[in-house]
Formats: sequence, structure tokens, C-alpha cells
Amino acid sequence: MDVSFFIAKRIRFKGKMAMVSISVSFLVMIIAVAVSSGFRHEIRDGISSVSGDVQLVSAEMNWIGESSPVSRTPSWLDRIRSMPEVGEVSPAVYRAGILKSGDNIHGVIFRGTEQDSSLAGLGISVPFSLASMLGISVGDELPAYFVGERVKVRKFTVKSLYDSMLPSDDEMLIRASLEDMQRVNGWSEDEVSAIELRLHPSSRSVAGMEEAAAEAGSIAMMYSSDDEPAVVAVSSVSRYPQLFDWLNLIDFNVLFILILMTAVAGFNMISGLLIMLFENIPTIGVLKSLGMTDRAIAKIFLSASSSIVLKGMAAGNLLALAFCLVQGMTRVLKLDPTNYFVSFVPVHVDLPLILAADLAAYVIIMILLLIPSLFISGIDPAKTVRVG
Repeated sequence: MDVSFFIAKRIRFKGKMAMVSISVSFLVMIIAVAVSSGFRHEIRDGISSVSGDVQLVSAEMNWIGESSPVSRTPSWLDRIRSMPEVGEVSPAVYRAGILKSGDNIHGVIFRGTEQDSSLAGLGISVPFSLASMLGISVGDELPAYFVGERVKVRKFTVKSLYDSMLPSDDEMLIRASLEDMQRVNGWSEDEVSAIELRLHPSSRSVAGMEEAAAEAGSIAMMYSSDDEPAVVAVSSVSRYPQLFDWLNLIDFNVLFILILMTAVAGFNMISGLLIMLFENIPTIGVLKSLGMTDRAIAKIFLSASSSIVLKGMAAGNLLALAFCLVQGMTRVLKLDPTNYFVSFVPVHVDLPLILAADLAAYVIIMILLLIPSLFISGIDPAKTVRVG
């Protein structure tokens, strides 16, 4: 066994507050990382379920009228399906309309999909926020007006309400069946507004979605036949830039928390190590008189400090993971969805990210502890070792 490690195990570290500080710092850091990751997953998954990660639409897309459909089975569709990052491909029909409830009216976007086939027969699902605004409840019949070459009126029945994650009232989506919206537009079964791509979770980063949109757009342009309308590919990053800017702000705040908590833990450990060095000045003098180098002596105290850091890290991680487990199962901590887009504090345990945060914090703390270790070189054995 290395002599430095042997001696380090027999040196008592009395800086209990330093260990508590380490535990609290890692607790805050891991919770911050888990909440940040939770927001990313909840919002990206929510957007993906609402409108896909990438949309392929007509280059002349007209959300108000019905003059710009694309085929739901274009010649290039199989090539799109074979893209490794694409998990699901589904058609959708979009149409701007006006809902009327009593004396209240509101402009909305109707979205018809195969996933909402249970709403067939002029059934719709309305966001909770819009239902509250217009006084709508399940079972109500609502007339909807569609403006185009001529005004069309349809009477829909509210079948359900759902949580919307879209950033403003102007972009609220009313869910409907694909067949109903095709009939509203006077389209055939093969005509839709968009082909939506849902990517695998591992590809839902900002760069991943942008790259998938660029690749899908290139495929559609290169392999479309002459009689097919030109289409463009748009990622959810381009459609909802404010949401992704907000996520970037959260990531910046988390980075600030990580730096702050690492600094707090590091300086508390510096204080604890200095106390330990002062208490062991005679021991350091004896070790020097026996021929041990300053580096070997510093290794003793850094090893003892490292043990404290690792114990505090383990305690903080366990407490943070326990919090994540409880919050993930109960969602006891709530949020205002108007400001945060979700109604609860989301947590997601991204193990590689947590381990990276742990490793980075540990390395920085140990580097900071090299500063008080310089104190060892200034100890003179002749003045600190007492004889007789």
C-alpha cells in the first residue's frame, strides 16, 4: 500500500460543515440538472406530439384556404421513412378557423390527424386554456367558420379537453380527425396539408432536428416527380423559436448554478483542509524530518480531503435522486403553465449528464484544494518538531 494513502486513512478530518456543504452543493446541482433535463424532455415531447419534430408542407402553404395540399403518399416517402433518426411518419390537415361560443369568438388552427380518429363525426378536443377563456365544456356544440373562396360553417361537438404547450393563444390547436378536416377542405383521402416526422428521442436536440429537416427537405426536392407539388421541410425549432430560446435560458441558469455550487463546495473544502493542516503542523514536521517530500505529504491530505468530497457527493446524489423519484411519481411540486408551459416541475434523470456534472465538480474541487496544499512547503521541521 502507498504510504501516503496509509497515513491519510489515519488522519481525522474535523471539518464536518465542509462535508455538509459538499452534500448540499451536489444535491442542488443534481436537482438543477434533472429539472433542466426534465423541461427539455417534456417540452420537446409535447411539441413532437402536437405537430411533429419536422413538417413537410407545400411551398405555397395556405392555412386559411384549401388550395395547397400535398399527397400523403408521395414518391419520396419511403426514403424519408428510411432515415435512421425518423421514428414515425404521419399525415395531418391544418385549417385556420374561427370558433364561436355564445358572444365569444376566437381564431384557432384546426389540426386533423389519424391519431385523433376517435373524434370522427365532427368531434374536437379543445385546449384547457381556450376552454376556460370561452367558457367551453365537454359536450358543448360549437359552430366554426372557415374562410376561403366562400365561408364554410360546421358545427363541432367538444369531445375532450387537453393541456396545450404552445406559447400563445394565437397558436392554439383544435384537435380533430383527419377525415373531418379533409371534408372541410373538400380534399380526397390522399390530400393533406403536411407530412409530420417524429424523431427518435436521441435525435430531438436542436442540431438533430435542424439536420433532419435539412435532410428530409433535400430528399423531397431530389426525388419528387414532375407532377408533385414542391415541398419544404420545417423543424419545430423554426416554428417555435421562443420555446427553444426559453430552454436555452434554463440551461444557462443551470450552468450558473453548477459553477456557483462547485465554487461554494470548493471554498468550504479549502477552509476544512486549512484547518486540518494547521492541526497537523507537528505531524507534517515529523514527516519532513523523516525524509518525506512536500508532494508526498500533500498527497496525504488531498487523499483525506478526497474521501470527504466523495462521501459528500454520494450523499448529495442519493438525496437528489430520491427527490427526483418522489417528484416523478407524485408531481407534488406544481407550476403555472402560463409561464412554464407545463403544470408541474418536470424531472428527468439523465445519468450520463449527472455523472459528467459530478466528475467536473469533483475535478474542479480537487484542483482548488491544491491551493492550501502549498502551505506545506512553508513548514520548517526544525521549528515544529519538539524533542524531549
